[in-house]
Amino acid sequence: MTSSSFVGFPDVKMRPVKVPDLFFTELAPQIDNLAELKLTLHCLWLLNEQTHDYRFLRGEDLRQDETLLRSLSGSEELRTQQNVLKDALERAVARNTLLRLEIESGEEASPTTEDWYFLNTVKGRQTMAMIRQGRIDEIRAALPDEARLRVNRPNIFLLYEQNMGALTPLIADQLRDMERSYAPGWIQDAFEIAVSRNKRNLRYVQSILRRWETEGRDGDRYETSGGDSEADRRKTYIPDEFSDIIIG
Repeated sequence: MTSSSFVGFPDVKMRPVKVPDLFFTELAPQIDNLAELKLTLHCLWLLNEQTHDYRFLRGEDLRQDETLLRSLSGSEELRTQQNVLKDALERAVARNTLLRLEIESGEEASPTTEDWYFLNTVKGRQTMAMIRQGRIDEIRAALPDEARLRVNRPNIFLLYEQNMGALTPLIADQLRDMERSYAPGWIQDAFEIAVSRNKRNLRYVQSILRRWETEGRDGDRYETSGGDSEADRRKTYIPDEFSDIIIG
């Protein structure tokens, strides 16, 4: 039992912290470790405090967070705060509450590794995927010089789920066929073009790949804008099979 008790919330305006209702109905009943529960709530609070579009937490910041460490000090008295935090992070990642991305930076001969954490939401997954692809200037600017993401190219299923939607058995079969037929770079580029044009369906991606296969990619106007007008670009970027259903 602690030597002091909570005196109550003061009569002042306090900033609210948004907690998804699914946390109480789905996630909290699964968490059976007090440190993991405290860490999860603390991460929700920290992410609420961030104001930029792409939110994430650095492991080093968590390990130096005195408020977090103090809250963990009573969780397991026989272990250090850092060990309790490490275990809580591993549990949250294993439960898929947090997504972890490891980043190497520094000199080639002696690189250092950072661990970044994202809440497993649609926005969190998209942010993590975009960082992998090097597409967020704000995030890349925060990386140390010569930083290198220690991740592999996302597999085709992950690429679909992050950009298009839920995976079904039929779509999975089509993606396997696509992976056998086209180079990984082509597939990723085709997804990026579809997403940039807000055409989030697999047929559009397949149409881009088929055109590249038959006509080649050199000078392909899916990927160039030049000095064309907006109307010309819209017409150029619409594959033939969709030209009769796209309304300007």
